[in-house]
Amino acid sequence: MSVDSVNASGFAREGLDALNRIAASAQSAEGEVRRAAELIAHCVRTDGVIQAFGTGHSQAIVLELAGRAGGLVPTNRLSIADLVLYGGDAPSVLDDPLLERKPGVAERIYDLAEPRPEDLFVIISNSGVNSVIVEMALRAKERGHRVLAITSLSHTRAVPASHPSGRKLADIADVVLDNAAPRGDALLELPGGGSVCALSTLTGVMLVQMAVAEAASLLLAAGVRPPVYVSANVPGGFEGNLDLETRYAGRIRRTAS
Repeated sequence: MSVDSVNASGFAREGLDALNRIAASAQSAEGEVRRAAELIAHCVRTDGVIQAFGTGHSQAIVLELAGRAGGLVPTNRLSIADLVLYGGDAPSVLDDPLLERKPGVAERIYDLAEPRPEDLFVIISNSGVNSVIVEMALRAKERGHRVLAITSLSHTRAVPASHPSGRKLADIADVVLDNAAPRGDALLELPGGGSVCALSTLTGVMLVQMAVAEAASLLLAAGVRPPVYVSANVPGGFEGNLDLETRYAGRIRRTAS
């Protein structure tokens, strides 16, 4: 890539190319987006909750899935911060920059969520190798959950596993959605080395919304109205959302236990 491509137009061009590749992959009835949608739709039909987990900037994709207008109601956002918010740890525990690499952290986050067997885990990580990510996927599979991963296959294939099991997120998940991000995530190469402008959030949002849209289609075809949030900033939206949430009271963290 030439230095002339390191600008807004260069990122738009490369970013749109990645989005178009992802969109094209969704045209197949046998594709990964369709398989992801089937997991989501099955979770909703069986009264499950979608437990979404990520660390670092992958939390932006978690937010895209859990608890937003136009998104599915039965969703939870899991986070390392749950150790403080729900587990009683001192806030200072979050100051450890290597916390997501320590063993046992994911197991505690899982236990604090109190998921049911019918719940689906959506685990998001660009590298797919950090200990807490792999540990969460393994824990979910051990407890009988289906696991949907959103990751960069280019990145995860280019780096060694760091979990003691020698496994990566993509090795464990039932379905893997490739976010098309390059190794290291940044897209535009700089003269003399290094890159600028990360891609995984842009493509991760695309993958999440395509999977949710396809899941909604599957639910409608089965005669099930998708339980979807309406913006709280339109008349009746807040009240309508409360009605939908009552079905999952005590199971999603936006409701009282």
